[in-house]
Amino acid sequence: MKSSGSFRRLRVSADGSGVVSHAGLGMLRELAEHSGLVAALNDALTDTYRGAWVHSPGQVLTDLAVAVADGADAITGIGVLGDRQGVFGPVASMPTAWRVLDRVDAEHLAAVRAARAAARQAAWAAGAGPDLSQELCIDLDATITVAHSEKENAAATWKRTFGFHPLLAFLDRPDIAGGEALGGLLRPGNAGSNTAADHIQVLDMALASLPAHARPIPGDPGGPRVLARSDSAGATRAFAAACRERGVGFSFGFPVDFRIKKFVDGIPEQCWSPAIDTDSGIRNGAWIAEVTANIDLSAWPDGSRLILRKERPHPGAQLTFTDSDGMRITAFLTDTPPGVVRGNIAGLELRHRQHARVEDRIRQAKATGLRNLPCRGFNENAAWLEVVMMATDLIAWTKLIAFDGDPVLARCEIAAFRYRVLHVASRITRSARQTRLRIDKTWRWAAAIAAGWHRIRTAFS
Repeated sequence: MKSSGSFRRLRVSADGSGVVSHAGLGMLRELAEHSGLVAALNDALTDTYRGAWVHSPGQVLTDLAVAVADGADAITGIGVLGDRQGVFGPVASMPTAWRVLDRVDAEHLAAVRAARAAARQAAWAAGAGPDLSQELCIDLDATITVAHSEKENAAATWKRTFGFHPLLAFLDRPDIAGGEALGGLLRPGNAGSNTAADHIQVLDMALASLPAHARPIPGDPGGPRVLARSDSAGATRAFAAACRERGVGFSFGFPVDFRIKKFVDGIPEQCWSPAIDTDSGIRNGAWIAEVTANIDLSAWPDGSRLILRKERPHPGAQLTFTDSDGMRITAFLTDTPPGVVRGNIAGLELRHRQHARVEDRIRQAKATGLRNLPCRGFNENAAWLEVVMMATDLIAWTKLIAFDGDPVLARCEIAAFRYRVLHVASRITRSARQTRLRIDKTWRWAAAIAAGWHRIRTAFS
């Protein structure tokens, strides 16, 4: 068979030198060092060592987080850094990384979380912080992580799978494609969805992870404003009361049951207002109405408000008994007073609808190590969850500091970010006692990566 001649056959040999791939991981590694995350983790775990270490625990854990950011879903993924010692220097082996995870027992897990919080404060001070004059939204949601082998505390899930049911909290950062991971609680697969105690524990983790100046002050309306958002799994009276005690507002999905169905058909047409989109334009086929006066909310915190939404379902959607006249009926409960959010109840509904972004945060977290909990022991898997959240934070801070003003790189999801930034090829050269990393100049984003790298160094100088 003759060749068509359209394919150029290259001559392949294994004799290249000074060439490296995955060079962009160095940005995350430097950010972990500059933010003090490595040093803080060292302090958190130093008492687990009897003598001097060869590889510091902070460096091992952050290297593992960098590997997870690169796509690793097991401890062996740390080898991606070990294979590039010309860029990253000495890197711990897989057995060493496993032993460090094993040191993060239940007693040291809180110290690891405190180390992450200290690094967040440094990163925010360096330019990754949000506008504190605006409301901070903490989104809580649970997900299923399937286990394909017997692991400690793995159990049957409500989705008829087997594994774990972690509950997570993310700080919504709409200026980038992703959020900051404020807290996570690893739970057995049979953990309940509406468990108020778990929601309260994760909320406390999230608040502790915020810098002190960004935390709400109960009873002080002039302090930072923080909102906890969740679907109907978080709509419990105990969780709402806990939010009120901590000075946190709430916006919870509310189950539409017979109580609501009983009066929703009787709401006059003129009481329904059109919903809005993020650009404040009218959202076609969606209407909202406040029904606080129609239902007894005395068991909830004072000032609680119930708002309904009706919308034409998308093609193929299955209606339920609570839907009315072919309209999908949903509801949410909030304690935000009138006039605080622009657009009145339309603005409140838009703000609550944006809780759906947490699904994107979890989806990207699953593409960044959360899809698999690689260890047999529960403590090691809880430590792995912290590593996943470290990776999520490092990616978010890199986008916020290095690529501020560059929406192509700041707003791309993790798969594109790896392709464009983390996996970039470079060449190592040495001259005048200096080692240089030369990013491939033909790469479309080479100049932006180099500028972003220097921006990180400048931010922490």
